[in-house]
Amino acid sequence: MDLLKSIIAVAGREVRIWARRPIYLMGSVVVMLFCTVFYLSFLKEGVPSDVPIGVVDLDGSSTSRLFVQQLDATQIGKVVRYDSFAEARRDMQSGKITSVCVLPEGFNRDIQSFRQPTISYYINGLYLLGGSLAWKDLLLMSNLSSGAVQREILRKKGVPESRIEGMLRPIDVDVHQIGNATMNYGAYLANMMLPGMLQMVIVILTIYAFGTELKYGTSRHLLEISGGIGRAILGKLSLYTLLFTAIGFSLEVILYRWMHFPMAGHFGSMLLGIFLMVLASECVGIFIIGCVPVCRFALSIGSLYSVLALSLTGFTLPAEAIPGPVAIFTWVFPLRHYYMFYVQEGIFASGFAGWYPYAVGMLCFLFMPYLVLRRLKHAYIYQDYNRN
Repeated sequence: MDLLKSIIAVAGREVRIWARRPIYLMGSVVVMLFCTVFYLSFLKEGVPSDVPIGVVDLDGSSTSRLFVQQLDATQIGKVVRYDSFAEARRDMQSGKITSVCVLPEGFNRDIQSFRQPTISYYINGLYLLGGSLAWKDLLLMSNLSSGAVQREILRKKGVPESRIEGMLRPIDVDVHQIGNATMNYGAYLANMMLPGMLQMVIVILTIYAFGTELKYGTSRHLLEISGGIGRAILGKLSLYTLLFTAIGFSLEVILYRWMHFPMAGHFGSMLLGIFLMVLASECVGIFIIGCVPVCRFALSIGSLYSVLALSLTGFTLPAEAIPGPVAIFTWVFPLRHYYMFYVQEGIFASGFAGWYPYAVGMLCFLFMPYLVLRRLKHAYIYQDYNRN
């Protein structure tokens, strides 16, 4: 009963702090609302379209014009014509276009003479998504154009139509897009970007909530109300856990019920996964502020940690492709465990047998605060760290 009273007292104190400092709700609810609207509206079409691709047609023949028309007709690319490469390069450097395709002079003549014309591509790698999509579109059109030319040559040589297909494409690839058959970029990115942003918010706000007790010199008052550092942590986290869990559940409902993103498994399991990620992320925040009980230093470390989680989780770059010594550190992020949880449940629907190791991995983070409990208690009592 004393424990429950302490938790309620600390939670009530935290509510009053929220009322005086709107940064807590602004940094959680408003930030996550903005991120949700941004990602889901930015990728509302499923696949990015009308990526600006600059084309310099130095040949001006019917063949080169047909190539440009077909490139412009694709879903991804939108052709911007230029008279010179210098002008196209200037616009690419200023960010107006993502790539430049140069069709050389004599393009049609070389094709008719069975010589290999060279099409030059210039891709702006700073725009990762736009540049990679433009490269994919240009490469596809080049391969299709090459196949069309070879088909006409074989026809003129009298090769039967039934053999031409086998000669142009000797191996037929049967592709099955598991879990995302339409190649929806929203389903691919938002599934992890939004939980990743939630993890960042949780870690930073948890650090801030405990760090400001030291910054403003109120930590001793917190210990008096709670009766101990353990009860103080439980009392503060009880309120934050409810807030972050509500945000996490709302994300799951938006993604898999409202937006109807692919979900092969059970929706309730995904709710459990996001709840475990919330608990694990809070414990990481406590561990960081316990190791470095200076608010601004701890916030810097928490921000760096959260950003690295987005890169090392494995949904953009597979963890198997990361060098061995670095790949080991992918498991120190709750988001990595949640991602593997989602893969097993959301994509493969493997059930408890598939995702329980990753649930256990997130539960292991709950022991992290015990490693710094004594250090954090010392900091709260003596307040002998720099408050700035």
